[in-house]
Amino acid sequence: MKRALAIMVGAAFILLLAMMTLVVLPYIEMSTEQVPPDLKPYTEQELVGRQSYIANGCLYCHSQQPRDPSFAPGDRDRGWGRPGVPGDYTYDRPHLLGTMRTGPDLFNIGARQPSEDWHMIHLYNPQAVMKGSIMPPYRFLFRHVDKAGPNDRVVNIPPPYGPESGEIVATEEAKALVAYLLSLDHTYPAPTLPQSEPKPDADKE
Repeated sequence: MKRALAIMVGAAFILLLAMMTLVVLPYIEMSTEQVPPDLKPYTEQELVGRQSYIANGCLYCHSQQPRDPSFAPGDRDRGWGRPGVPGDYTYDRPHLLGTMRTGPDLFNIGARQPSEDWHMIHLYNPQAVMKGSIMPPYRFLFRHVDKAGPNDRVVNIPPPYGPESGEIVATEEAKALVAYLLSLDHTYPAPTLPQSEPKPDADKE
């Protein structure tokens, strides 16, 4: 009985120690992290778009974490911006750092591609704006109608990538997803990094 009690107490101590190390200490450390003054909380629409980003698997092909130039200078040379710092992800719950780069890093896609029209077309048919893109089209985020209504968000798809007749209208989910992508702009100076200007590269996806 005493041995069983000792094992239970030991197991509880190990569990408590693990929680302190993996949960409590990181939480305390992050609670003192400086939030960049130019970082804004997500709007309600952007949060809906963020959920669409997750649901549609965008994080499996795109990262949101440019690496330090001393480790991977190619990230900066591609125009992806400075390395991310903890404060950049203050409002990201959960974070969407990503682990693969089948597509480009999106940490600053809102700055690289600030056009709402570009993102709409890109979602409908990536080939229309990026020849050779292997990204799948997300046409289910749009409606094909004979005539758009006065409050519809019409997407003008360039030929030959759009339908031969009718109009393409963005759904609320498409508008929310684009709003989220446009919010990904971390070009402000990071409080814990030397201030440096990334190379501009507006032609990158």
